Amino acid sequence: MIKDILYRAAVRVSLPLTLVANRALQIPRSPWIRMLQVPHGFDVADNHIVTVVTAGDLVITADIPLAAAVVEKGASALNPRGELYTRDNVQGLLDMRNFMDTLRSSGVETGGPSALGNAERQAFASQLDRWIGARPPTAG
Repeated sequence: MIKDILYRAAVRVSLPLTLVANRALQIPRSPWIRMLQVPHGFDVADNHIVTVVTAGDLVITADIPLAAAVVEKGASALNPRGELYTRDNVQGLLDMRNFMDTLRSSGVETGGPSALGNAERQAFASQLDRWIGARPPTAG
């Protein structure tokens, strides 16, 4: 559902969208949407994203270390639940993620995130629309 929201937004506002993954993904035919397949391997896709992201870009990810890296480069990061990672909140979220990872490593059951529901999808779409609306106009 999140990809569908992204596809519609990219076409609606003529915004380039690139999906990066280590396997082929089905995407709609559009001049605004492309898929980039990277080799398999630990963090290969994340490392590629961090390498090519520039200030003003938006990265969609639930991976907090990736979000922290792109925010550090001046880009924005948005998770599928509609939470925008910022310079003000990403370090605290990264610290909490690392703490929870330490708990899990020591055998503590922490559970996982709940499934995405309509509220999260709406929050994501709303935050995406706000980000699109705040972009500076493009020359054209």
